[in-house]
Amino acid sequence: MSEKKQEMYVAERDKTQLKHKGRLPQTGVYLGKLFRMFIFQSDWKVFPMAAVIAGLVCYVVGDGLFRSMEGTLLGTFAVSCICIWNGFFNSIQVICRERAIIKREHRSGMHITSYVLAHMIYQACLCLGQTLVTLYVCILMKVQFPVRSLITGNVLVDIGITVFLTTYAADMMSLMVSAFVRSTTTAMTVMPFLLIFQLVFSGGFFSLTGTAEKLTNFTVAKWGLTALCSQGAYNELPMVSMWNSMTKLRNLEVEGQKPVQILIDMAEEQEGGKEAIMLKCAEYNRNPNYDAVPEQVLLCWSRLILFILIFASLSVASLEYVDKDKR
Repeated sequence: MSEKKQEMYVAERDKTQLKHKGRLPQTGVYLGKLFRMFIFQSDWKVFPMAAVIAGLVCYVVGDGLFRSMEGTLLGTFAVSCICIWNGFFNSIQVICRERAIIKREHRSGMHITSYVLAHMIYQACLCLGQTLVTLYVCILMKVQFPVRSLITGNVLVDIGITVFLTTYAADMMSLMVSAFVRSTTTAMTVMPFLLIFQLVFSGGFFSLTGTAEKLTNFTVAKWGLTALCSQGAYNELPMVSMWNSMTKLRNLEVEGQKPVQILIDMAEEQEGGKEAIMLKCAEYNRNPNYDAVPEQVLLCWSRLILFILIFASLSVASLEYVDKDKR
């Protein structure tokens, strides 16, 4: 049997099965279909892609992650980028590419809630796999993880939950877009704008004020980055940029003297002098949103879960009107 005929047979079989089934059995039917697609349509490729992206990010910013204020902010921003990127590519085309099938099967008795729930379970599995791959690559690249766990007692589990929820929230946003747009072309056109919005308004890497700062509350990236900074004890880390700037100016002469060199020598001669200067600089750059307390992390997790539920609900609401679709 050819591949095309096989797909037609499976579609007709699923259609027949759907006609007299309730919501939960229908969810199982569609979930089985999605896992078959994982094998036969190479959806498993999202895992090596996640590994490559994580490897590149760790190679570039891994040395400073969770070691200094600047390195942690840059590194958590990069990790948030990984999560958003993975989530978007998981589901940006999955609904719009089979919109005609959805319309036909909905008229035959398919429940939209069953269809979306099946996608939610399937996408959760993909996001969990990507999270494990990302953490494994970080370990292989010898990223220095924080010592203290704020929630579960295991710092890798804490960070893994944050990475998973950030990836899954981005995935559900992408699924919602796929439910709204007309075609895969439109979906791929919209995605870069969403990605840029998430990164620019993450609230950590770019300095924002006023209305722009308030917009950060509506981005997945903001809550993922904030949780990671809290878990990495951002406010307790040294700030190294001032010291690095001083070392670059160590040969600066003023009236035949090198004042910066003298200051550096004095700091290095005293035990802990260099570290004291970096910690003193860090005191003036602390961010209360990044306090290493469980309440802050739980707040971020709750916001990400809320996003997931909102995006899933909007996907269902959009597809409930698929019968009226003239496309």
